[in-house]
Amino acid sequence: MNATQQHMLDTYRAAQRGEAAPILPGAGTVRSAHEIRPGRFVRAVRRMRAALGRVQGAPAQCR
Repeated sequence: MNATQQHMLDTYRAAQRGEAAPILPGAGTVRSAHEIRPGRFVRAVRRMRAALGRVQGAPAQCR
């Protein structure tokens, strides 16, 4: 199963359960890659940790 098929299955399951749809695969990848330039690495890592916290349901504690 590829990422698109998994996303479609997850979206279907979320709709059946009345939950929010998952984010698209690769969403923000290009933006994050551009920010991993010298001087922006820390900011990109903080954003990725915050996004993971939102996806996993945990509060983001990055400062």
